[in-house]
Amino acid sequence: MANRYGQLFRTPGVTALALAGWVARLPSTMVGVGIITMLSQTRDSYSLAGSVTATLMLATALLTPQVSRLADRYGQSRVLPPATGIGALSLLALVLCSRLDAPHWTLYLCAAPAGCLPSIPAMTRARWAKLLEGQTLLPTAFALDSVLSEISFVMGPPLSIGLCMAWFPEAGPLTAALLILFSVSALLRQKSTEPPAHPAAPGSGRSALFLRPVPVLALLMGTLGAIAGIIDVAAVAFAKAQGSPAAAGWVLALYALGSGMGGLAFGALKPALPLGRLLLCCCAATAASSVFIALAPNVFWLAAVMLLSGLSFAPTLIVAMEMVEKAVPRARLTESLTWLVTGILLGVAGGASLCGLAIDAYGARAGLNLTLAAGACALLIAAALPRAPSPKSVVEDAC
Repeated sequence: MANRYGQLFRTPGVTALALAGWVARLPSTMVGVGIITMLSQTRDSYSLAGSVTATLMLATALLTPQVSRLADRYGQSRVLPPATGIGALSLLALVLCSRLDAPHWTLYLCAAPAGCLPSIPAMTRARWAKLLEGQTLLPTAFALDSVLSEISFVMGPPLSIGLCMAWFPEAGPLTAALLILFSVSALLRQKSTEPPAHPAAPGSGRSALFLRPVPVLALLMGTLGAIAGIIDVAAVAFAKAQGSPAAAGWVLALYALGSGMGGLAFGALKPALPLGRLLLCCCAATAASSVFIALAPNVFWLAAVMLLSGLSFAPTLIVAMEMVEKAVPRARLTESLTWLVTGILLGVAGGASLCGLAIDAYGARAGLNLTLAAGACALLIAAALPRAPSPKSVVEDAC
């Protein structure tokens, strides 16, 4: 393990990119939960808080691929400053509207343009591909990037909630907006890792969503996101039903810890299996763990199973990202990676919503049972993929 990560960090520019990328993605994990915490305090309405956050997530799913597409075409240094500025200013306007007790419609009006904030995971992974092009260390770099994402998801939400509770209701989203401006500026200063701009070429007007294997992998990422969204809601409901509501935090923390451990270990290895078969193995492990989640008799069992289940989450994401990196042209890489991230976001939103409905209708156990369906879908989608990525000469064909 030390050898491959040691080789990676001895590569010039790696440490600076890893640090800048981690700082840049931290505020994105603070925004959603910060808005919910802020509005639940200032407006005393969880339905309003949830709908405003849903507006932001939907706008993000629609706008971030377009931002990434422009970044592929014109370069990150030209596209990220205006996109980041619009998104951060929209968040600041949302904070101000909440503070001034403005009408509800102004909150939605501010949340929508905040969705143009760039997808930092896609931007950093495109930079990793540029920095390590032609090297065997790219999967290790993707693994490191996934681990940094997990650390952000562990740190960001508690930090945002803590700021809202300790200082004032708007402190979490306000800090996230200011941190976004600073951190993206730090990322843009990494000039040596910025992918080159790729001017428009014949056939480039079509969305990268139609490039093989992007749509199938985005759908697969949606099932993984659905599992995460289901677990977020089901863990809280199940722990409460078991009389240990505080244990939900440990369950979710162990899931994130397992994912980070899995990603770290995966990056230290060099599996000999083809990527398609490796992805199938990861999804099979995910589907198998979902059975034990559904059968959990108590919170302690659930926490232990969540640690094991998380081990396959990051490796699945790493393999999918590598498949895209090998299959699509460099001119479409950032947008293609963004569609995978978008699939996760939509999956989280859909899984959480469906789980909430199931729990309200049938109880906490029904929420856990939904992971079975999501795990089975992930396995079926992985089985439907070709065993090797399409060569770059033919990826412009539609799926």
